[in-house]
Amino acid sequence: MILQRIGNKGIRLGTLFERAARKHPTNVVILDHDLDIAPQLGRRATVAEVADLIDDMASRLWAANVRPSRRVVVYKSDGFDITLLACAAVRIGAVPVLLSPKLDGETVAELVRRTDQPYLLTDQNKLETELPASVFEEAEQVLLTSGSYKEAVELASLAGSPRVPAVTMPPEHPTLITHTSGTTGTPKLAVHTGATLQARYRPQAAITKPLLPGRETIAMHVSFVHSRLITALAISLFRGYPIVVLADSDPRKAADLFAQLRPGILEAHPNSFMEWEELADDPRKPLANVKLFSSTFDAIHPRTVQRLLAATERTAPVFGQLYGQSEIGPAVARSFSRRRGLDADGRCVGMPFPGMTDVRVVSRNGLPVSETNPGFIEVKSDGRIVTYLGEQERYDKQVNDGWWRMGDVGYRTKWGCVHLLDREVDMIEGFGSTLAAEDTLFTRLEELSEVIIIPDESGRAVPIVCTRDDKPIDPAAWKAATAGLPPMAEPVQWRQSDLPQTATTKIKRLELARLIAAGTTSQLIEEKI
Repeated sequence: MILQRIGNKGIRLGTLFERAARKHPTNVVILDHDLDIAPQLGRRATVAEVADLIDDMASRLWAANVRPSRRVVVYKSDGFDITLLACAAVRIGAVPVLLSPKLDGETVAELVRRTDQPYLLTDQNKLETELPASVFEEAEQVLLTSGSYKEAVELASLAGSPRVPAVTMPPEHPTLITHTSGTTGTPKLAVHTGATLQARYRPQAAITKPLLPGRETIAMHVSFVHSRLITALAISLFRGYPIVVLADSDPRKAADLFAQLRPGILEAHPNSFMEWEELADDPRKPLANVKLFSSTFDAIHPRTVQRLLAATERTAPVFGQLYGQSEIGPAVARSFSRRRGLDADGRCVGMPFPGMTDVRVVSRNGLPVSETNPGFIEVKSDGRIVTYLGEQERYDKQVNDGWWRMGDVGYRTKWGCVHLLDREVDMIEGFGSTLAAEDTLFTRLEELSEVIIIPDESGRAVPIVCTRDDKPIDPAAWKAATAGLPPMAEPVQWRQSDLPQTATTKIKRLELARLIAAGTTSQLIEEKI
């Protein structure tokens, strides 16, 4: 397939809210938390007020001598102001580097070093509890979003700085740097341009337009350091959707908010949707008005899809799944409806976007690719990042004639549907798809809130399980649920909060396998011993 080449002026992140405010001046942004940089704004603001806050923060960064093309690392306590500070940096032509609050201080220090004397936006808490003193040497200047700290400049002290005009950089210029999930080691720094982000925006805007012809409230729980949030915001802002931004995925808090605001669209990580399954049983029916559930980052379990779709009272609701990667953006899409039962194949992640993305599966061993002999999944898209910062050779190894290797294995059916079976590094030889086995276990055991199948040192499959309210797994129920599945060791039960996670709530499988091999146990197990 030949990808379409169309004009691309780039997604202009610095003026995103400003331009949306001109089109929909009374539209609102609602938060479940206060902003560290502007607690006085409260939890409900117009898009115009948010645009003014971005302009204000941009002027303060300019007063701190941040200039076009300079990098600004943002590593602070979790909150939507991470995204707003990114917009402020781009507004004056700088390049924000967004690092997850979940990253440990030593990893952040290494990434700051890689970024080559950036400005560092952080807060008192991160400096006191996470970051090593070396960041002051690795950064041009340390700026504080809240609190105070010796040698750091408080953004609050720059209040009232003269406003400066917006700077528009060329679409091919770097406009945002995010980090990869870190599931396989130290995160890589992915460099996005205005053009690559715009290329990701197009297919997402195209597939949602016919599904949502009217004005809907959208609720988002997406990592504030992920590029996906940028495109989701752009679509919502320009269509005038009221936006609800959640920093906390706690099901009880989410249920309270959804019961009050009745969102028509939910955008979240797969693991967040798994947490929200219990909202289907809430008598207030917090999901009753949802027309579209939108999930990215990973394939989602069929049980979760069906429970959520059953909880809405809208006619013909849809669960949309995008499969992609930080480096490439959305590659394929698939939709689920109520008509598809629990046996719907969750490993089918969908079809490419016509004219915008393409997918091929390359043999690993010279034999034809099939379900029993999965191959390497590769994607072609104009949304691909332009490099890994400071690791061009590593980037080049994943590109072959424009095709990007995803790090996953799978196959395509005769209809062209892409089936994702495993991450390359997580394959257990002779076991088959661990992800498919996990889907089956979720379907058969209602009490499961998470299950991860990893190999032990001898290559044997070990299921790590989490249950609702941490109730002990019933051995008889487990035996029945595993009938017909490949042989596995006895399940090891963990508290879900103890599982190592990425910024997008993916489980770090390699890290979990390392912990298990080292004899680490969950707090849940320790309490029962």
